[in-house]
Amino acid sequence: MSGKVYIVDLTEEERTYLLGLIKSGTKSARKLNRARILLLADDGKTDAEIAEALHSGSATVQRIRKRFVEGNLERALNEDPRPGGNRKLDEKGESVLEQLASSQPPDGRKRWTLQLLADRLVSLKVVDSISHETVRKELKKKDVGLEGGKSGAFRLLAPSLCVVWKTCWMCTRCPTIRDDHKSALMSTWFS
Repeated sequence: MSGKVYIVDLTEEERTYLLGLIKSGTKSARKLNRARILLLADDGKTDAEIAEALHSGSATVQRIRKRFVEGNLERALNEDPRPGGNRKLDEKGESVLEQLASSQPPDGRKRWTLQLLADRLVSLKVVDSISHETVRKELKKKDVGLEGGKSGAFRLLAPSLCVVWKTCWMCTRCPTIRDDHKSALMSTWFS
């Protein structure tokens, strides 16, 4: 490509602002790198020279040039907001989920599963659709366990010590291994 499509022409005020931004060094690394790209582009450097000097990609240099010419200095320095998805559960939905998870499971079930909770939220018309993964994330965020299922402890698979419990590393309210069983457990596993 012989000629540049987007030519950066900074005003003296913009140039002073960018130099001050770089000298302060308190902004994000991305923002400082974008400022350096604009300054080098204003000095007449090619995209390849700028990319090599700043250890950046030529596509990045082209993108910053384009954002400056089509927008302004602020648009070139800052990222556009990212769209992200809307939340599936509002506050009311979260409270319904908490109540369901804490309630007795349906007949014929020992405990709630994530898929059962997701299906129940849909049948109650709290949401149109929801995945079990979203339910898991919401329960984890609220630190809600499933009734009868999450005690934070699990059984050790030792042949003669099947009643001994070990504490889950994430939970402080779990039962612990009794001291009199620790030595027996160690001798069983490491002998």
